[in-house]
Amino acid sequence: MLGTLPGEESLRLQRYYAHPRNLFWHLIGTAIGRDIASLDYEQRVAALREARIGLWDTIASAERKGSLDTAIKAIAHNPLAELVASLPELRAVAFNGAKAAGIGRKLLAGSKVELVALPSSSPAHAAMRLADKEAVWRELGKFLG
Repeated sequence: MLGTLPGEESLRLQRYYAHPRNLFWHLIGTAIGRDIASLDYEQRVAALREARIGLWDTIASAERKGSLDTAIKAIAHNPLAELVASLPELRAVAFNGAKAAGIGRKLLAGSKVELVALPSSSPAHAAMRLADKEAVWRELGKFLG
């Protein structure tokens, strides 16, 4: 599961998707069929490991004021192609949001794994109804297990 770059709250707390209004933990819980949003952070991460889901970012470093992806400048990418090549049993790479998907698709062009773009879990992207987001994220279940 790849995002773009952690937001200010996540960087401050050193935890992925730490903003209280970000729906990531709820949505990924929907995908694995387990409520993990109510767990503490360490238990959430353990649940992802158990489901064989990793978290990382498409962007290694960048300049950005605030937490919005639209404010990201001067991007240095993470070595996604090398990561994917090192994981021969990897079935899919999912992207949390359009910006992450756009970057990831370029970096993984020609990759043999399925690339899955998901609607953003960010509170800045609330135009899609929660039930519709849940339905799309639930589709990740076919790559698990």
